[in-house]
Amino acid sequence: MFRVLSLLLVSLGLCALVAFKSEKPAAKTPNIVLFFIDDLGYGDLSVNGALGYQTPNLDKMAMEGTRFTNFMAAQAVCSASRAALLTGCYPNRLGISGAFGPRAGVGLNPKEETIAEIVKAQGYATGIFGKWHLGSEQEFLPLQQGFDEYYGVPYSHDMWPLHPWQERAKYPPLHWIDGNKEGKEIKNLEDASELTPVITEKAISFIKRNKNKPFFLYVPHPLPHVPLAASAKFRGKSQRGIFGDVMMELDWSVGEIMKELKAQGLDNNTLVIFTSDNGPWLNYGDHAGSAGGFREGKGTSFEGGQREPCIMRWPGVIPAGRVSNKLLSNLDVLPTIAKLTGAKLPKEKIDGLDFSALLKGDDTQTPRESFLYYYRKNNLEAVRKGDWKLVFAHPGRTYEGSLPGKNGQPGPAPEDHQFPKALYNLARDPSERYDVLEQNPDIVAELEKIAEAAREDMGDDLQNKTGKNVREIGRAVKK
Repeated sequence: MFRVLSLLLVSLGLCALVAFKSEKPAAKTPNIVLFFIDDLGYGDLSVNGALGYQTPNLDKMAMEGTRFTNFMAAQAVCSASRAALLTGCYPNRLGISGAFGPRAGVGLNPKEETIAEIVKAQGYATGIFGKWHLGSEQEFLPLQQGFDEYYGVPYSHDMWPLHPWQERAKYPPLHWIDGNKEGKEIKNLEDASELTPVITEKAISFIKRNKNKPFFLYVPHPLPHVPLAASAKFRGKSQRGIFGDVMMELDWSVGEIMKELKAQGLDNNTLVIFTSDNGPWLNYGDHAGSAGGFREGKGTSFEGGQREPCIMRWPGVIPAGRVSNKLLSNLDVLPTIAKLTGAKLPKEKIDGLDFSALLKGDDTQTPRESFLYYYRKNNLEAVRKGDWKLVFAHPGRTYEGSLPGKNGQPGPAPEDHQFPKALYNLARDPSERYDVLEQNPDIVAELEKIAEAAREDMGDDLQNKTGKNVREIGRAVKK
């Protein structure tokens, strides 16, 4: 009997030792992994209803974490949305709009403080692997904005000589960027099919090399922005064509990175965030994603352009299997990370709000009550408070009334459609189809006050108003 008990105790001791070695003790602050996917629509994950392919790793992440269903991109376009995510500021406050081209000569002002900079001051290792798109001149690249490592593409990978409008655009050759140096050229779709695997490999390497210190890993995948390209392992695997193949590979990438966190014993001390920069580019038809029933898509201030899928996971901290319908934005990521890591907020004014208490499960918290829908250079196209959204009369893009393109060629998407002033109740009309402006004058008056304060603060080109609190965009030094 004594021998049996002794063997049992030894066995339990060994199990405890194995368990201790497999999961590192929790550090004071979490690692952060931030996935930012390009042109991913609200309906492009199987957990949100996608058809023709599955995203099992993201579905699992949703089961093990919290899915935020009212999560807004600050603007429905590449550079502007990325600036908002990394700085916590409405991009027009920073003078940023649109999607910077290769010869833009502008970028995120190096004076602005990014997530990478504030956590680096806390001793974090920082790395970005993927698409930057906040200025392609060296003074704007990630190593000048708080990142220790960068490997990726400087802007959207359709800004290359194979663009459908190349005769007019005259884009230069597209290259990988390694740190501050130009690397291998991406010449064709076969080269582009390496985007997801290479970025995944680089991200995994970063985790392995920094497993003994806190780290911030930013993974802004360039796909499923057109042109679509999947590696041989995923080509032809979905029932949704090349778009589904690309989505399956992106889901695989998330799974591989999550697997590495577990392998290194970091899983329980890592906050993982997954979201997108803007909605789907709908005029690309079978090469575009789904807005999940919301109105319009990329490049519009309707919900299909700005409401994005968002999943956050941190075992033991973020409630598992939970859905939160509270209004949030990618503006709010920086101040929340600052709170969780003990980092100082940027010295200049930001627009993001800390939602760490809500993130951890306190559903009594409503950190964000209102949201501003700016687009183009500085057009205030809509405002929201709670479930009410007031759209102002404005010219804008529409995908409605035109047939989408096929096989990678875009269909028409007129940019001068005149949208009328309208009021929508998003609680019962999330597709923004029923204008209830005339029935709710008090709600309109309340939302107009929010708009007037925004115009005073950041301006509004629709009313020719200049804001008092806007800052300078970064401008390249002429050589």
